[in-house]
Amino acid sequence: MHEFLDAILAGAPGDELAAIPLPESFRAAFVRKEDIGMFEGLDSADKDPRKSLYVDDVATPEIAPDEVVLAVMASSINFNTVWTSIFEPLPTFGFLSRLGKESVWGARHDQPFHVVGSDASGVVVRAGSAVRNWKVGDKVVVHCNYVDDQDPSAHDDSMLSSNQRIWGFETNYGGLADLTVVKANQLMPKPAHLSWEESAVNGLCASTSYRMLVGRHGARMKQGDNVLVWGATGGIGAYAVQLVLNGGATPIGVVSSPRRAELLRAMGCEAVIDRAAEGYRFWSDEHTQDEAEWRRLGKKVRELAGEDPDIVFEHPGRSTMGASVFVTKRGGTVVTCAATSGYMVEFDNRHLWMKLKRIVASHFANYQEAWEMNRLISKGAVQPVLSACVPLTEVAEAANQVHHNQHEGKLGVLCLAPRRDLGIDDPELRARIGEDRIRAFERG
Repeated sequence: MHEFLDAILAGAPGDELAAIPLPESFRAAFVRKEDIGMFEGLDSADKDPRKSLYVDDVATPEIAPDEVVLAVMASSINFNTVWTSIFEPLPTFGFLSRLGKESVWGARHDQPFHVVGSDASGVVVRAGSAVRNWKVGDKVVVHCNYVDDQDPSAHDDSMLSSNQRIWGFETNYGGLADLTVVKANQLMPKPAHLSWEESAVNGLCASTSYRMLVGRHGARMKQGDNVLVWGATGGIGAYAVQLVLNGGATPIGVVSSPRRAELLRAMGCEAVIDRAAEGYRFWSDEHTQDEAEWRRLGKKVRELAGEDPDIVFEHPGRSTMGASVFVTKRGGTVVTCAATSGYMVEFDNRHLWMKLKRIVASHFANYQEAWEMNRLISKGAVQPVLSACVPLTEVAEAANQVHHNQHEGKLGVLCLAPRRDLGIDDPELRARIGEDRIRAFERG
């Protein structure tokens, strides 16, 4: 891998990269099948990714005709990395086993280890025989929608394909590694004005937010809408706030500390709710929700925005879904993509059906949606939300921080990149956008 790294840092052309032999193994972050039961009997909060995530060498797989091998310069931590590392809501080795039964190429994924990571930026170092639009030497970022084209549903919306998967979560050989194997239809051009680590943090979260708010499969936000965003300085929330502002709508951002409230205001969000300062208790006990608290939240939103939210950007799940359904305006939309606080949600269905509200399910994004979001980032219309960066050797500690919500935005991971701030090819665009905007989450 040192030979690849030296060539990439020297700006070597594709033919020189193609002449470098692939290593028999490479460094990667992974969990082990033999450890599945290690956290049995523990509460979720007590399960420690630092005990289950390893960084060591794994064997290099063969690539299929429609795949490329990517030298990974940087990656990032997502909640699905945490879920894999604590084996919740179920061990991911079942996903790998099912993929292994689909085809000869799928069988490569069914291993006693699972290389994690659903984001990456890097350089193509091998291209399969069926790859048309990408070549060795291309600088790219990866989106995590892993799908083939043999299901008819995939030709309407690839997220509806029966075998749609999230790369690095439901497949092996993810992005938290020095090499990865991805399908050609997962590749997008790297934003030229961003560093490797700034480029790497956007794929999963930014594309998810785009589909939820902007794409035709989500809430279809329009100018003038009021949008309540939970976790507004978190991974997907921070991109959602930017999309709301860019789209002529009004974000009402919910955060959990004064520091996060200030960061949100610095992003241009004027309507800010500090959930901790307000002391909301949507659940009075484990089994009972408090409608009076829902009403108190609704009153606060109306004080800030003048009316109920047209859209609620929902992803905490159990802790907030009841409140989200209640505060959404008559005829409004709750769009949900995750359940970081628990997936067994409860809400008062009377407030949904009698006021003609909608709940729209959303899951990552199709290739077109991911491409459009990457285009916005490449133009400088949306900024990365990188708050800190660690080397691959510290990936377990970073995953533990995400597990306990000890971060803002996204945590980047340097893989092959030896240091930060490499890979910037358009310093002029970067200067026009401004370091203060690009690095807002680091400085916040």
